[in-house]
Amino acid sequence: MNNQLKNILIVRTDRIGDVVLSLPLARIIKEKYPDAKISFLVREYTKALVLNNPFIDEVITLEEKFSKVLIRKNVSKLRQKKFDTAFIVYPTFKISLIIFLSGVKIRIGSGYRLYSFLFNKKIFEHRKDAVKHELEYNLSLLSAIDIQNAGGINNVRFDLSVNKSSLNKVDEILNSVGIRKDERFIIIHPGSGGSAVDLPIDKFKELIKHLTDTKYKIVLTGSERETEICNRLALNEFVFNLAGRFNLEELIALISKCSLLVANSTGPIHIAAALNKFTFGFYPKVKVCSAKRWGPYTDKKFIYEPELDCKDCTIEQCEKLNCMSTINITCVFNNIVSVIENLNGDKNEI
Repeated sequence: MNNQLKNILIVRTDRIGDVVLSLPLARIIKEKYPDAKISFLVREYTKALVLNNPFIDEVITLEEKFSKVLIRKNVSKLRQKKFDTAFIVYPTFKISLIIFLSGVKIRIGSGYRLYSFLFNKKIFEHRKDAVKHELEYNLSLLSAIDIQNAGGINNVRFDLSVNKSSLNKVDEILNSVGIRKDERFIIIHPGSGGSAVDLPIDKFKELIKHLTDTKYKIVLTGSERETEICNRLALNEFVFNLAGRFNLEELIALISKCSLLVANSTGPIHIAAALNKFTFGFYPKVKVCSAKRWGPYTDKKFIYEPELDCKDCTIEQCEKLNCMSTINITCVFNNIVSVIENLNGDKNEI
């Protein structure tokens, strides 16, 4: 089989955090098969995550119209590329069918889907069991091409690129609100994609009050539709609501400049981890969206879960009991202060 590995496609067409947690595959495959061409298939809005990665030779965007995947157009596009191997990292029926119809000879994916017959190399793991991290589930797929890598924070690299022109744009925006180029700031990203249970807004307010009482500057980030949530957190002159101001390339650049990032389980926390930033994350005790599976993949992390002794929790139960409100914000604040003080003592830290 090894002689056939010349033109490899990695498919990850879901959201920002999912794509970030698939990035290490490219380096690992390239190190094992240096002569192979590696391409990445992503949605248009996550494209910035894979651009200028030294281990990715080509970035291909999924053909969609009004968020609907266009099967024929994608098949035509991929057939021309003549891929011999494809990793369907987290499959849907449409994506799996496209890869099958595109004539890819080796198709690697989960063995536990109704449409797994579309794959001819199957990995039998139930991700919903959350016995390991999402990134490590992704790495398990590599065993289909004779690569054994169980992961571990010291064994993976994300190779996430920061665009220089985006850095300049970010500097301009920060300067316009009164944050100097060399000045420290904290990013708080209070929204999420709705896939987990969030820290209540009142808890974010409590944290922001503590931080701004200590004169820390805070940048609030989010999508345009999260602008109103961020408006509710713009408590004083130390808080800057920049929700909706950055595209993804610029958000990556902004995160590369921050001291640390505070967020729910959402894409930016994985970007921060990939950029080796300190991350502070809020996670429910629900197995499928737990920190064990979806936490930032870094040793620079602080994870906060509800201070309740609950088992077999569900999203519905967590929301009903308002479990996330039991997270101790004073503890979060003290940990942030400790990190900032250590950064202030490190002259090499930007």
